[in-house]
Amino acid sequence: MGYLLLEGGAEFGGRMRDPDLRAIELAGGYDAPIRIIPTAAAPDNNHERAGNNGIRWFQSLGAKDVISLAVIDKKTANNDWIANSLHDAKLIYLLGGFTHYLGQTLKNSFAWQATLDAYNEGAVIAGSSAGAMVMCQFYYDPGAGRVHEGLNLISNSLVLPHHNTFGRSWAPTLLKKIPGVTLIGIDEQTGMIDDDNDHSWNVYGRDAVTIYQNEEVTIHQTGEAFSV
Repeated sequence: MGYLLLEGGAEFGGRMRDPDLRAIELAGGYDAPIRIIPTAAAPDNNHERAGNNGIRWFQSLGAKDVISLAVIDKKTANNDWIANSLHDAKLIYLLGGFTHYLGQTLKNSFAWQATLDAYNEGAVIAGSSAGAMVMCQFYYDPGAGRVHEGLNLISNSLVLPHHNTFGRSWAPTLLKKIPGVTLIGIDEQTGMIDDDNDHSWNVYGRDAVTIYQNEEVTIHQTGEAFSV
């Protein structure tokens, strides 16, 4: 089993180097194959630019094998070459953007099955904003006011991205809508990785992670470990 990295948004700059460098380390170092999934940026035709931003970012951190894969719809999500590339990756990064589009495109696809296979073989699966949201059992679509089933790498959970800017405003509604589900508020330029020996979570980056669980709210600052 590999590792999970959830980030709150405003990726590819500033203090995001802290969690991303840790992810590269866990993936095996600077020669590890890194694959970027820009699907969430496809609805407004921004996937190429976003993917290239990711390539430049990871290369600036020292990574040598970084590719953005053109997973932009169901057809490409079921492309054999793309699936094979994901299967062999050691760090797979889901970009932010349109959350529901990302979740529906990847669900039950060859690309997602290959990502799961890579994870089971030790890869790091990472996501920022929408990318982090779909990794959980549930994600929220604020435009439609609906909670959807996610890709369920983390059970009984839902991410509130950009928690220090607007994500915290979703909490009151969701605490009523899905009682008993753990809400994970992640600030911008902040990430959480399950990289302890017991796979508890550590906070990296600029700010904090806020956990809403069983009517209790706990805040975990950078450098702190916690369990969900």
